[in-house]
Amino acid sequence: MLGMLANLLKVLNSDASPGQVALGFALAVFIGLTPFLSLHNVIILFFVFVIRVNLSAFFLGCALFSLVAFAVDPLSISLGQALLESPDLNEFWVGLYQSDFWRATKFNHTLLLGSLTIATLLFVPIFMVLRILINIYRDRFMAWFEKLKISKLIKASKFYKLYEKLGA
Repeated sequence: MLGMLANLLKVLNSDASPGQVALGFALAVFIGLTPFLSLHNVIILFFVFVIRVNLSAFFLGCALFSLVAFAVDPLSISLGQALLESPDLNEFWVGLYQSDFWRATKFNHTLLLGSLTIATLLFVPIFMVLRILINIYRDRFMAWFEKLKISKLIKASKFYKLYEKLGA
């Protein structure tokens, strides 16, 4: 846990742009909330490694959202079941299931469909909010925190030594 906190501070204090850090964290919502062995996760991983995304933020986000997934799974299952059983969408689901590609995505599993829907709804708000918060942190709090006496105490602690070791 201490290592994750040190990694978070390392990411926030890095030279990576706020957009790269926020995008890495926002893409992690898909990997963290949905079942890992899914076709869409392969596509997400491909994008993460191809476009400029902060990998530390991505992997940290994956770990965090995987923990959140345990609490969100009952809601995901209910949402997926409601979507799959909706009479208005029945024709749509049957049409998708006739295609081999869509069948391979396993959209007909309630947990996968519900968690993918939740992740899709959360993606843009997480990206936008984190980008703003990272800018605020870097503009206001990073310099202010360095001047505090407690930050000097933290720099003398084992936690900071771990943080420095991760930075090297």
